[in-house]
Amino acid sequence: MAGLASCCRSFSSALLPSPFSSSSVARSSSSRLFFGFSSSISCASFHFPSLASDPSPALRPHGALRLAAMAEGLQALSLDEGNKSDGVRADDESKNGDLDGGDGASSAEQNGKLSRGKLEDIRWDHSFVRELPGDARVGGPIRQVLNACYSEVSPSVFVKNPELVAWSRPVAELLDFSLQEFERSDFSMIFSGAMKLKGSLPYAQCYGGHQFGVWAGQLGDGRAVTLGELLNSKGERWELQLKGAGKTPYSRMADGLAVLRSSVREFLCSEAMHHLGIPTSRALSLVTTGEGVERDMFYDGNPKIEPGAVVCRVAQSFLRFGSYQIHSARENFDLVRKLADYTIKYHFPDLENKFQKMRATEDFIDGDQHISAGNKYAAWFNEVAERTAILFSKWQCVGFTHGVLNTDNMSILGLTIDYGPFGFLDAFDPKYTPNTTDLPGRRYCFANQPDVGMWNIMQLANTLLSAKLISTEEAQSGLERYADKFMDEYQQGMTKKLGLKEYDKELIGKLLNNMAFDKADFTNFFRALGNITSSLDCPDDKVLSPLKGVLLDLSKERKSTWIDWLSQYRKKLVLEGQSDAERKVQMDSVNPKYVLRNYLCQSAIDAAEQGDYTEVRQLLKVIERPFDDQPGMKKYARLPPAWAYRPGVCMLSCSS
Repeated sequence: MAGLASCCRSFSSALLPSPFSSSSVARSSSSRLFFGFSSSISCASFHFPSLASDPSPALRPHGALRLAAMAEGLQALSLDEGNKSDGVRADDESKNGDLDGGDGASSAEQNGKLSRGKLEDIRWDHSFVRELPGDARVGGPIRQVLNACYSEVSPSVFVKNPELVAWSRPVAELLDFSLQEFERSDFSMIFSGAMKLKGSLPYAQCYGGHQFGVWAGQLGDGRAVTLGELLNSKGERWELQLKGAGKTPYSRMADGLAVLRSSVREFLCSEAMHHLGIPTSRALSLVTTGEGVERDMFYDGNPKIEPGAVVCRVAQSFLRFGSYQIHSARENFDLVRKLADYTIKYHFPDLENKFQKMRATEDFIDGDQHISAGNKYAAWFNEVAERTAILFSKWQCVGFTHGVLNTDNMSILGLTIDYGPFGFLDAFDPKYTPNTTDLPGRRYCFANQPDVGMWNIMQLANTLLSAKLISTEEAQSGLERYADKFMDEYQQGMTKKLGLKEYDKELIGKLLNNMAFDKADFTNFFRALGNITSSLDCPDDKVLSPLKGVLLDLSKERKSTWIDWLSQYRKKLVLEGQSDAERKVQMDSVNPKYVLRNYLCQSAIDAAEQGDYTEVRQLLKVIERPFDDQPGMKKYARLPPAWAYRPGVCMLSCSS
């Protein structure tokens, strides 16, 4: 930890003219951070795909440093094969919203869980539109939008008998929506975008971003239309956004629409991640449009017509790193400051209040870093870095791969957003990427995610540096915060997954090496590990019994390797003194039995495309209780079938 922090302090302090210029590209492997937990493991033992195509960042790591999610114990794995980055551009029993709920729905009302209001009674507070500059032109053609944070635009999707596929009851509760609202005859019209929601003020946000390490200029909400911000009964602010609602000024060459296939995935994964305890945007509803949408799923020149759909996404805010980058790239630094002020005021209110009280003092110390009095931007940047580190550590501990970690897909609130070609690990493979577009370089593969997080945080730091909101020292402080927080959270998470009280780097390192070698199923392995006995009297031939379902076709040599590891693990358990029963309860609370595997999504999609939404709704019920043993739901915890590894299931493109 101390060594890493000291390495972080050696970042270059030279502020370059522009972090968005393409004239000078850093391609050195020194642009990566490595979390070395053991002095016996050298940086050279790890080979990760280059995070190159770095457009002259003002901050640049110095020395042979790397940050890797599975850094510990992956010495034997080389991720270099064919991985040269190509700078490609991508674009309580149940709380689900099953309309067949009947009696369950009535009991929910009687229990007061959904004694809520009508859509017409939403308490709107359009702070984003009210406090920030907007596009002078309403709607209109695709264009460059300057000196504005948004463009007012109405949904333009065409619908024909739109149909409500599913909705999330927990999100309805969050928004104070009455259950009866989902039975309205016009609900599908409203939440497909075909009919205006009373009091809404639709707009599309302007932002830019680095895509696969290359500055892509203006991007923006190309097919998402925000309806506005509501305040619930607790005073919480929630933004409602329709994804797939039609063209906006930011649609570029696309049609602004979404298909049922990708919409099912986003709807389900948004809720799955929340119930796993991972910060995420949420999903209120999924509606089919009744119209076809043409998509070339594999970019192979064979497009087909797919069912269209719209997801209503919900988050405190959909602000991204790219929301600030675009204005800095255009040298509109006043707007960067104004947007930062807005963000802190409405989404980091504790920070705003803290600094108002502290302005009377000469200076203060934040942790071990000195920050000048009144510089709320430095403290805000630290907070964003920490939230991002927490998010990425949770991904690594649950085996989630986002797939498209461009800076325009990075939430300023530390949320998982923009579910495209995501994937939960099946067989443990650190090189796994669910994105076919990412295959040439595997920039966004599972093991690289924390590295990418650091790189993206650096781009945000460059933006704030350019706008003179933070100093180089304060930027370095934020980068250190990310590094330290990731390490702390990841170590704690992995310790809990093994049911231990103290972190054991050697034990976890060996485990991950063994899992990678034998391609053990990530989710099922850790769930099964809770059934291991700590008794040292257990014969070797019985030690492996709880893991037989996840360690398949082991050779005699590999079986011996696993028995050796389990012996070390059980000795550790004995030393810590926790009973097997207590440990299993603790492990089951952090190791899910059910995750949203891609093949489960595909099964639901296949049925939905034929008009059968039963599986979407059933899968929603299952993922709302990922840590519970659910009677009759065993099939949702099975290993993937052979067909699950075909293109379009285990891997997808960014096209949707």
